[in-house]
Amino acid sequence: MKRSAWIATVALASVVGSFSGTAHADAALAQAKNCMACHAVDRKMVGPSYKDIANRYKDDRAAVAKLAVKIRAGGAGVWGPVPMPANPQVTEAEATQLATWVMSQR
Repeated sequence: MKRSAWIATVALASVVGSFSGTAHADAALAQAKNCMACHAVDRKMVGPSYKDIANRYKDDRAAVAKLAVKIRAGGAGVWGPVPMPANPQVTEAEATQLATWVMSQR
């Protein structure tokens, strides 16, 4: 196998692997990173539900990237007066994984 084909195969396998985990695994990450203290899948708590977030951003092709930034940096004013605190303990990769999972909740 040519080196370029091997690299492409490995890259594809890692992408597929990152999406083949169960929804439970991403919910577990949300729990571990304390996201569930303020958010729930299907009802508003301190922050909006994950379903509401996914529906708001459903037509935004950059939603995962935008949400990953908000997860780490925090935000205010989009969902009301209660700000979302920054979460620097969440890595960029974890933030992307969480944002991808949130967007799958529609």
